[in-house]
Amino acid sequence: MIMELESMLKFLENKTILVTGATGFLAKAFVEKILRVQPNVKRLYLLIRASDLASATQRLHDEIIEKELFRVVREKWGADLDSFISEKVMAISGDVSYENLGIKDSKLRNDMWKEIDIILNSAATTTFDERYDVALGINTFGAVHVSSFARNCINLKVLLHVSTAYVCGEKKGQILESPFEMEETLNGSSKLDIKAEKHLVDAYLNELRGEGATERTITSTMRDLGMKRAKLYGWPNTYVYTKAMGEMLLGRFRENLPLVIIRPTMVSSTYKEPFSGWIEGVRTIDGVVAAYGKGKLKSFLGHHETILDIIPVDMVVNCMIVAMVARANQSSHIILHVGSSWRNPIKFSTFRNIIFRYFTENPLVSKNGESIKVDKGIVLSSMAIFRAYMAIRYVLPLKVLRIANAVISQYYKDSIIDLERKINSGMRLAELYKPYVFFMGRFDDSNTEKLQMATSESGGDSHLFGFDPKCIDWEDYIMNTHIPGLKKYALKI
Repeated sequence: MIMELESMLKFLENKTILVTGATGFLAKAFVEKILRVQPNVKRLYLLIRASDLASATQRLHDEIIEKELFRVVREKWGADLDSFISEKVMAISGDVSYENLGIKDSKLRNDMWKEIDIILNSAATTTFDERYDVALGINTFGAVHVSSFARNCINLKVLLHVSTAYVCGEKKGQILESPFEMEETLNGSSKLDIKAEKHLVDAYLNELRGEGATERTITSTMRDLGMKRAKLYGWPNTYVYTKAMGEMLLGRFRENLPLVIIRPTMVSSTYKEPFSGWIEGVRTIDGVVAAYGKGKLKSFLGHHETILDIIPVDMVVNCMIVAMVARANQSSHIILHVGSSWRNPIKFSTFRNIIFRYFTENPLVSKNGESIKVDKGIVLSSMAIFRAYMAIRYVLPLKVLRIANAVISQYYKDSIIDLERKINSGMRLAELYKPYVFFMGRFDDSNTEKLQMATSESGGDSHLFGFDPKCIDWEDYIMNTHIPGLKKYALKI
């Protein structure tokens, strides 16, 4: 790793950057940061899934520029905002699932290949049990299509690919910033043949379509197939499995591309920039926080000692930018864990106590205007305890309702359907989140720490790009930044 860093702002000046997955949470925060701190960037090409340029441009304005996140940029430019954006930002209709990123206009492609200095690949589907064909297309082969596109860029300085720390599956203890080998599996089973996986998906799809299966049946079959294949090779879900395969293919086909793979943990609301607390959507652990605050969650699935690895989105963005500068023109490959579990861990038990305190002091208000009381809730510290709890709380009452329903001719039919739906939904969610709520690994971030130290020592504008998780006071951040931001921007309450 280069320990001498040039000025981040100087590096970004007059650069052309391609961003894939541009409407996503992390990419949006990256675009905002660049436009705010370095308005002399030459151009940002934003790849957006859309039917045509007009639709892509509409999505650029509706889903990116007009978001609250861009408030500081909007205030800075005022009446000149539109001309600034039209000069600096160009929406591109495309899709990483296709070769050449689905960009059909050959003149535009050639112009991009001449101009682009930096590529940020943040295109991903993050649904844990996504359709296998969709997840393979975006998370696995999308990475290959981006690297092929990058190799055509004659002035490319660096390709930065966003993965996830959880490609490690359910490993325990110290987890290193190590690359995957081709055909590697997490459980040491037979070799993983990615080409064969693609053929398997195509065969399933051809068979289903040949049988005249409905789109609903195809979706359900593809979801089940993804989870089945992931578990066969030792990954807990389709998302992390297809992201791991994407990393494998990037490593294999990168040739001499300067490649950085960023593996963030659970990305949360902004710590400082452009203002604290901004978040979009209810992300990972936030679903639990929201349900708990609304009084709907009376029990927690998780172990007291589990470490929740949370990292604010603006710190991830800062690390990405510093990594681009540090690794520019290096014909090598580095992996960076961006998280907090190694240097500033927060235990599940601490997190639970903080959110209990928050909603006790700041209760949400129900529809009838009453304050919603929360209690500490029961902790279900293993899947066996969870299943026993579900049996007593839901399955037993369901059996009683079924008997009563048979006696009083279908009187309880709707109640039975509702209870069955709740049980199935609860069990499905528990299975999906089990790898995270019982996670016993900690992400070694030695490479990231070296980068952090090099940034600190370089002086200059490095204070604008901080990403040291040690500076986070978790109680203060969760109480005064994260939950208020979650309420304001994601839950709209």
